Amino acid sequence: MTHPLPLSPDHSDTPSRNALRKELRSRRRALSSAQQSLASERLALSLLNDPELFRTRHVAIYLANDGEIDPQCYITQGRKRGIQFYLPVLHPVHQGRLVFSPFNEDTVLTPNRFGIPEPGFKSALKRPPWALDAVLMPLVGFDTEGGRLGMGGGFYDRTFAFTRYAPRMAPKLIGLAHHCQQVEVLPVEIWDVPLHAIVSDRGKYRA
Repeated sequence: MTHPLPLSPDHSDTPSRNALRKELRSRRRALSSAQQSLASERLALSLLNDPELFRTRHVAIYLANDGEIDPQCYITQGRKRGIQFYLPVLHPVHQGRLVFSPFNEDTVLTPNRFGIPEPGFKSALKRPPWALDAVLMPLVGFDTEGGRLGMGGGFYDRTFAFTRYAPRMAPKLIGLAHHCQQVEVLPVEIWDVPLHAIVSDRGKYRA
């Protein structure tokens, strides 16, 4: 059984955060196929029964990579409810930002520069970030106060920076992670866009 890793707020330097990323990524990659499958099922159950997501129709999602908790079960069931899912696509012009393209069963995917499959960039087939009902994003680490640790690229932070100044236009930003990725406390950086909640295979934490 794993326990939350301690992390002092004073250890907010880049080497410490990178060391924590390495440890937490190792933890999630160490999960067996059976553990991953069970986590995916539990995650789907939590999301499908979440009252805040009952009326969502346009939801950004991701394809699991590097041991991330897999939202595929939720995608399969969500489509039956009429949810339109969207995948993040690296913007070819505005570096460091994302656009969101519809993700259907027949969507053609091509690996991006990080090796992650994504739809091709087509201006006619993207949805503005503010027009999404919810954004379910992967996390490397989290705490129960809503602190989050991503991969360090800042893509979601840049894309949703507008939510600080236009909260009424903000979609629900929800981080997804395995329970073993929880730490006691994470330092919040000024560029971190706050989440509404974090959902793991063990439950939901409001930010």
